[in-house]
Amino acid sequence: MSAASTSAEANAVEAKNLDLVFQTRDSPIQALSEVNLEIRRGDFISFIGPSGCGKTTLLRVIADLEKPTGGSIVVNGVSPEQARLPRAYGYVFQSPALFPWRTVEGNLKLPLEIMGIDAVERTRRAKESLKMVNLEGFEKKFPWQLSGGMQQRVSIARALTFDPELLLMDEPFGALDEIVRDQLNEHFLRLWEKNRKTVVFVTHSIPEAAYLSTRIVVMSPRPGRIIECIDSDLPPDRTLDIRETPEFLDLSHRIREGLRAGHSYD
Repeated sequence: MSAASTSAEANAVEAKNLDLVFQTRDSPIQALSEVNLEIRRGDFISFIGPSGCGKTTLLRVIADLEKPTGGSIVVNGVSPEQARLPRAYGYVFQSPALFPWRTVEGNLKLPLEIMGIDAVERTRRAKESLKMVNLEGFEKKFPWQLSGGMQQRVSIARALTFDPELLLMDEPFGALDEIVRDQLNEHFLRLWEKNRKTVVFVTHSIPEAAYLSTRIVVMSPRPGRIIECIDSDLPPDRTLDIRETPEFLDLSHRIREGLRAGHSYD
């Protein structure tokens, strides 16, 4: 077995010299440029950078929702398309994107229905996923009967119903108020510690990236480049109180300095 194939199998995502250029009527727009990235299995990775820097675009390339125009990318050892077909990843959007006419349980079961999973197994998985996000007893509620934070937890539960190896999250808590956001950050970190799925998380928030991640990927303004990958040395069993510690403040400072360096990238 070659070193390259061994590396691809050890990593959940591996991108090499990745480029993406959007063709427009006026002129081409380069969204990503020479992106090189390895995401280890079980890592919690956050993409952070200014608006328009390509964070979501890179997430969409991993999800096979956008096609790169240069370089290569491997997801779970195969192409993004090959990873998408067996639903090897779950995707959580900034908006919960729940169907208002379906109950919470109905929303969770929908991807399983599409996959052809039998009714008994659909019910079991929906119940198990709701338990993961502490929403037991809300199966028969409709999305409009839930708070914004609860709706987003349903969205996360839906992504977990088919037990994906990789969870892609595009600013899932960005539209929530600070108190609810803190609660969901803490709850989701506990959930990740239990299942240790590979998570790729897009955020604009330095404290959020520092608190949640095992590694923070700092991106430059367009065209999106990776300026720095910062490993977190915070303890795994952390609570929100850690944000007052020198270690957390130092990590946040390193992220902030990386963002400043990105803005001065020439």
